[in-house]
Amino acid sequence: MLELWLRDLESLEAITQDDGTRDLVLRMAELSKTGNLAPFLFELDCDQDLDAATKATFAELARDEVFLHAVEDYVHRTRDLH
Repeated sequence: MLELWLRDLESLEAITQDDGTRDLVLRMAELSKTGNLAPFLFELDCDQDLDAATKATFAELARDEVFLHAVEDYVHRTRDLH
């Protein structure tokens, strides 16, 4: 159990440290809360600059409300530390 928790914590920290990824995940969290995620997912799917694996990963993350909330909470709680 501890190993899973540490891996999750490392993932949250990695997202927090990368400005682009952090901003994108926070944007997805906001879109999810307001019910406006569908247009984002459509644009993501149409983006010619992203490969299929990246699109699939972000689409999966965007649909995971628990994950998005966890990232948002982690970012806000650790903002002063970064």
